[in-house]
Amino acid sequence: MDFVLLHGTSQGPRGWQLLIDTLAGRGHRAIAVDFPTGRPELLAHDYARIAADQVDVETPVVVAHSGAGLLLPAVADALDARHLVWLAAPVPDFAGGSSFVDQITQDGPELVGDEWRSSGTESTTDPVVAAYFGFHDCDLATLRWAVTTMRLFYPQAVYAEAAPPPPRRPSTAVVPRHDRTLRPEWMARVARERLGVEPVEVDGGHFPHVSRPEELADILVRVSSG
Repeated sequence: MDFVLLHGTSQGPRGWQLLIDTLAGRGHRAIAVDFPTGRPELLAHDYARIAADQVDVETPVVVAHSGAGLLLPAVADALDARHLVWLAAPVPDFAGGSSFVDQITQDGPELVGDEWRSSGTESTTDPVVAAYFGFHDCDLATLRWAVTTMRLFYPQAVYAEAAPPPPRRPSTAVVPRHDRTLRPEWMARVARERLGVEPVEVDGGHFPHVSRPEELADILVRVSSG
């Protein structure tokens, strides 16, 4: 089975390496897309084209972490995905059409953790902040590696872009119970309301592909094989 992995807004493609290795050990191929930084004008369809240019696979499972959840529908269409996975990621407001900026403006406290909203420090430049909010469930060796994978990716225009129509493909939402950035309760609720699925909950924080790649690989293979 082929997996295409979309990094979020605070980590580069290297952050997927533990999951890539785990999936490879089970006979699966995983490819991490590298989205450009410093291109705030790009829209979701632009990132979808970039992803399509970087990978050559047929009907992959596409996994989007964190902010890349806003790109997932467009990328999935471009790659003719067989299954979509939102990993600790916001699911767009398909029915209402509101942008992510609108959702944060209207429902910020419900969507984002209080400490994260008030921290005032970028996790990609401060390893202490990265460790506290992102990698608090990692062992020391993994933590030391993980903070080196941090990189700012800010798809500004996508945040203000109206939500697309709902995907016509099977979808899964993986929600970390102890996420310190996006609120787990909100992620679980919108998975039910917007995707019509029961979320798959896992222990730990915002980066399950770093802290528990074995467990996540089990989940990805299971939900994509049905």
